[in-house]
Amino acid sequence: MGPDVDKEQTEQPGKRLAEAELRELRRSSILHVDMDAFFVSVELRSRPELKGRPVIVGYPADRSVVLSASYEARAFGVKSAMPMAVAARMCPSAIIIEPRHKLYYEVSGQIMAIFGSITDLVEPLSVDEAFLDVGGAIRRLGPPRDIGELIRTRVQRELGITASVGIAASKFVAKIASTRCKPDGLLLIGPEETVPYLHSLPVGALWGVGAKTVEVLSRMGIRTVADVAASPLPSLRKILGTSGEHVHRLSWGIDPRPVTPVRLEKSIGAEETFAVDTADNALLHRELLRLSHRTAERLRSAGMHARTVALKLRYADFSTITRSRTVSTPIDSAQLLYAVAVQLLESVGERPMTVRLVGIRAEQLEEAAQAPLQLSLDRRDDNWRAAEQALDRVTRKFGTKSVLPARLLEPGNNAG
Repeated sequence: MGPDVDKEQTEQPGKRLAEAELRELRRSSILHVDMDAFFVSVELRSRPELKGRPVIVGYPADRSVVLSASYEARAFGVKSAMPMAVAARMCPSAIIIEPRHKLYYEVSGQIMAIFGSITDLVEPLSVDEAFLDVGGAIRRLGPPRDIGELIRTRVQRELGITASVGIAASKFVAKIASTRCKPDGLLLIGPEETVPYLHSLPVGALWGVGAKTVEVLSRMGIRTVADVAASPLPSLRKILGTSGEHVHRLSWGIDPRPVTPVRLEKSIGAEETFAVDTADNALLHRELLRLSHRTAERLRSAGMHARTVALKLRYADFSTITRSRTVSTPIDSAQLLYAVAVQLLESVGERPMTVRLVGIRAEQLEEAAQAPLQLSLDRRDDNWRAAEQALDRVTRKFGTKSVLPARLLEPGNNAG
């Protein structure tokens, strides 16, 4: 009996220490993982000769925007969402690559699969970034820093691209950490370091503080996160309204939101900006058909059906309207998407001015296996679906421009 008691007493302190260490490690177990220049990085896998050169992914038309830029291009001031015309002036030596969205979504699926092998608590933010809560994986994979390095190693080895990882006790601080260690880095901001680190940053580092808010705060002498933290809450409420309290909490690193797993995409869509604003209905219809095919292909690739179709129009003065319609049965066919989109366009009635941008979006997504398709008395629906599935196979083998609907070969399509 004596030896057993002694054994229990000598092992118990060690057990308590292990539990204490585990609790401490779990205090900083939220990761924000973000790919570096994702679209560009994916393209450079097949064009390694372009590494180290300024590269921009986007359509070359003047009215298009930058989708992704290499860090060499960013050194010239090029940024995502910048008009391509501006980017070309800032970096005339840039190599422009047209995007391959289907490929990016395939790689995105592989990225999310790596995340899912680490933890069930994955919250995707976009195709190339996500929050992970790895608290439950520490016993199996080690401290959060080791898990972050494991993810970076696997992304590099398995996908041929690089990722930056921020680690902290909250989503907000983890996001800041990943931003500050780019490209191809890892930064852990521990609980005791959080407030001093935040207070060393400019006020624009806070979520929700954009350029206009920075300007307003600057006029009040508030230029750093430390200035925000030192400002009385009533003053911030007076300056920023209801967001004043939110900004004040963030300045002290307070962000209690958990990592919330998101298993399905909320929507899939595509849009285009015209090189010249248009009032031509035929051109709008052709572009809607093209966007319907792009959206339907992505739906089928993701194994999804949609119950709602949305139309987006942006006029010459940048005002934007949307219209949506829920269908009786879920769809993944371009022709069915297009038919609804045309109905939505007609429902707008007489447009007040020319159209700058048109877009289509499939919403209320369901997994195809769980969204039974209603058998149609009109065999044309099934024929269209079979034809589009065949088109998918051709596209996968020969590329996106191998086979197109005849209407999309008509002259005069000036979408950028």
